[in-house]
Amino acid sequence: MHKVLERVEKLADYFRDHAAEAEEAGRLPDATARKLRDAGVIRMLQPVEYGGYEAHPVEFFEAVLEIGSYCGSAGWVSGVVGVHPWQLGQWDKRMQEELWGADPDTWIASPYAPMGRARRGDGGYWFRGRWPFSSGTDNCDWIILGGLMADGNGEVIEPEPYNFVLPRSDYTIHHDSWEVMGLSGSGSKDVSIGHAFVPDYRVKKQSSFQNGIQARVVGRDQPLYQLPFDSIFPSAINCSTLAMAEGALGAFVEYSRTRVTVKGTTTAKDPAHLSALGAAAADIAASRTQFLDDWNRMYDVVAAGGMITDPMRLALRRNGVRAVRRSVDAVDRLFAHAGGGSLHRSRPLQRFWRDLHAGMNHICNVADPMYQAYGLDLFGFEPDPSSW
Repeated sequence: MHKVLERVEKLADYFRDHAAEAEEAGRLPDATARKLRDAGVIRMLQPVEYGGYEAHPVEFFEAVLEIGSYCGSAGWVSGVVGVHPWQLGQWDKRMQEELWGADPDTWIASPYAPMGRARRGDGGYWFRGRWPFSSGTDNCDWIILGGLMADGNGEVIEPEPYNFVLPRSDYTIHHDSWEVMGLSGSGSKDVSIGHAFVPDYRVKKQSSFQNGIQARVVGRDQPLYQLPFDSIFPSAINCSTLAMAEGALGAFVEYSRTRVTVKGTTTAKDPAHLSALGAAAADIAASRTQFLDDWNRMYDVVAAGGMITDPMRLALRRNGVRAVRRSVDAVDRLFAHAGGGSLHRSRPLQRFWRDLHAGMNHICNVADPMYQAYGLDLFGFEPDPSSW
């Protein structure tokens, strides 16, 4: 067991007890973020020379699963923010020094949606835009933002997305932009930039982070950094969602131990409840096993010097969205058996249920485009790259 996972397990009661506080605040409380920092989960995929662990992806995902089973929002932030050091560890060394030279526990937010517009300047780019869904942004000091190249009139001149990295002083967090029914504690607020200059070394094409292309530029040949971005980032979203399903299962079990229905039936002995519980537990366990096994195989390929092929990436993404769908459906069946008492806001089950359905709206959890892309590739057709 990785040392980070050991620390996380010791913090189980804390994360569980403060999940409602995060939801009420609409962000992770500073104390919760400090616990995550002390545990080291955000540094698991970070380069060793900057205080990271360069852990196996499965070890990182296991830590996210554990955290998210106690507090969905803390798991979500751990998954999203925790992937960013993997990408930034492949960037220009000047930027890595800016990020982590003084503080290895610097956190970096996103989003990657190419909503910004960049105009070429002397030694870099003038950048502006507004982006929704910057998870954990209150707890972060830097940000990765997506954008497109534009001319002086703001017209796009190149369709390929770029990533831009900026310090907290360059962007604004819109604190009134995150009034939501689920994952409130993730604090996934809007951010905006009016007019900021981003030097060249903090700008990269999104496509550079595929199969170790950018990693080799900066001399990183470790297997971890040979993985494709469009595999590991979506999987962090899938993993964070699976974690909430495990949390919901645990909450259902705890609630059912002493629950007695209005008919006087003890649910811990009720055949209908037991059947629903057994089937849901099996489906959620199968989803976890499939997800982690896929990542063990992916890592084995790059560790042996191989390349992740498009069919491998498609199968991984197909399985990821299916694992999430299977788990959410299992939780829905449990929730239908939980009775009216489970609706009280004091019950963790209702929060996990809402957080799960909020997470399902993330594009990385949308299943149909992935199924279609997989099928097209299987039958020898070219799937639309934008669909996966």
